[in-house]
Amino acid sequence: MTLERADEIVCLNKNKFVRIANRKLYILVIKWAKNGMMIERRPEKITGGTKMSDTHISDSVFYIGVSDRTLDLFESQYQIPDGVTYNSYVILDEKTAVLDTVDVRASEQWLANLEQALAGEPVDYLVISHMEPDHAANIERFVKLHPEAKLVGNAKTFGMIRQFFDFDLENQKVEVKEGDTLNLGKHVLQFFMAPMVHWPEVMVTYEQTEKILFSADGFGRFGMMDSETEWGEEAARYYLNIVGKYGVQVQALLKKAANLDIQIICPLHGPILKDNLEYYLNQYQIWSTYQPEQHGVLIAYASIHGNTAKVAKRLAEILGEQGEKQVEVLDLSRTDMSFAVRKAFYYDRMVVAAATYDGGVFPCMEEFLLHIRSKNYQKRTVGIVENGSWAPMAGKVIKGMLESMKEIEILDPLVTVKSALKDADLTAMQELAGALIKS
Repeated sequence: MTLERADEIVCLNKNKFVRIANRKLYILVIKWAKNGMMIERRPEKITGGTKMSDTHISDSVFYIGVSDRTLDLFESQYQIPDGVTYNSYVILDEKTAVLDTVDVRASEQWLANLEQALAGEPVDYLVISHMEPDHAANIERFVKLHPEAKLVGNAKTFGMIRQFFDFDLENQKVEVKEGDTLNLGKHVLQFFMAPMVHWPEVMVTYEQTEKILFSADGFGRFGMMDSETEWGEEAARYYLNIVGKYGVQVQALLKKAANLDIQIICPLHGPILKDNLEYYLNQYQIWSTYQPEQHGVLIAYASIHGNTAKVAKRLAEILGEQGEKQVEVLDLSRTDMSFAVRKAFYYDRMVVAAATYDGGVFPCMEEFLLHIRSKNYQKRTVGIVENGSWAPMAGKVIKGMLESMKEIEILDPLVTVKSALKDADLTAMQELAGALIKS
């Protein structure tokens, strides 16, 4: 099979070609067999047992969130071909608590869901886990509709409310601190601060009776409740791009969670998690400690006219010939950056191959390196390939950016190709492949 045009590549799965619908991923997963190179989809990993579309929680705890299938970019930067959910919950007891509102895009449907769940009952509390507008946009509107309700948050929550809204809080706020509880009747809410997961005011709520963790943005994912994709990939893309920088803070939250008997996790995005919770907690342990999930090599390339792309694909072949079992080739010019970031963290080794551009590095490679650095990319081994028709500089720029990251081993040799791949370049490429395999 030849690899000519990335936009014609499809995925081979058990001798069947399947197009990647609605996504410009342009990723080649390269496997090796006796008859040479083939392209296939990597088998799905073991996941949690939760049915993604199941929104039933209990007879007194209800899901009132909204699915958004029309938003193209989450936070105006991350492609979400399967949409996103804005999750909100109601606990009906002697006192009623609503947990978080939703994005302004979903206001009307959320308010309808809320009133249906309440069935005419008053609201005692609105618990505010996170002040980001996709969860807090409807606070003021809620207050106008339910003036009897108290707002529950921490000191930082109420400071931010004043920045977003302009209404009097003094007679409506219930300020909580670490470990404080709120009795609703049979249900008792306990609050734990989770600063920088991923805003400073974030807190999570543990319901002691039914052992439910309302986890704010923690354990969220892109996609619908009824998404056919398994939880892990979109949860990883969500986590690494949005929370990835804050591994230390996530670790602190996981330690708090370890002391709780958790039976259900209710995040602010994505499915409610009920079964095999150990799987989800373990994934967060891996991601927040920046451990790779796969022994393999990602080759991320930035090519102007296709010559650097040919170098990247030839290097993948050389790696296979030398015994590397898992290689993935990714075109940064045609891949949504959030997918590229997720792939960088997935593997333990990476090669970055880029053309020189305006005395520096081709922009999509620079953007990629800036993104992974901002998300705390670390504990990886990286090789560099540069291309330039005159005065190649991409390698120097890339190396400087990688050296600013934590625990990154940069391999020799730095491979330099001038314009088009020649036989004379293969020796250095074979040396780099050997170094990758030994690392």
